[in-house]
Amino acid sequence: MNSKRYKKVAVGGTFDKFHDGHKKLLSTAFEIGEEIEIGVTSDAFGGLKGDIDSCKVRMDNLKSFFSDKSNFIVIPLEDPYGTTIYDSDFEAIVVSEETEPTAVEINDIRVSKGMKPIDIVVVSFVLAYDGNPISSTRIRRGEINQNGNFIK
Repeated sequence: MNSKRYKKVAVGGTFDKFHDGHKKLLSTAFEIGEEIEIGVTSDAFGGLKGDIDSCKVRMDNLKSFFSDKSNFIVIPLEDPYGTTIYDSDFEAIVVSEETEPTAVEINDIRVSKGMKPIDIVVVSFVLAYDGNPISSTRIRRGEINQNGNFIK
């Protein structure tokens, strides 16, 4: 019996300083989907966030983390929507609380094109030791590590 709820699921992000929040987001996608498309912001698009690892490094990190799985592809994202606004096979998108508004925009675009909206699965933030969300920005600043622990 197949326990997957969706055939094709999208998940996207910058995935810089790969951390526990990213792991929760991606693990959720794998739990609910048979086929996962992971979009990673390109150097040009992701570079808007500041000093981040190259797209190739970030994509390689994801592929390494999921080396035991074969039901996914990793693609570069040139905009906030990726292939979700063109590919009618998507049934769901996994997002964080922070990126949920983008998923709503994706559905608005899909509906305007005569496509079915996709289910939006919102994953709550993973909190650091101080009760605030783990984020790549905080890791880059040296406030916390990838697990949300204080850096001495």
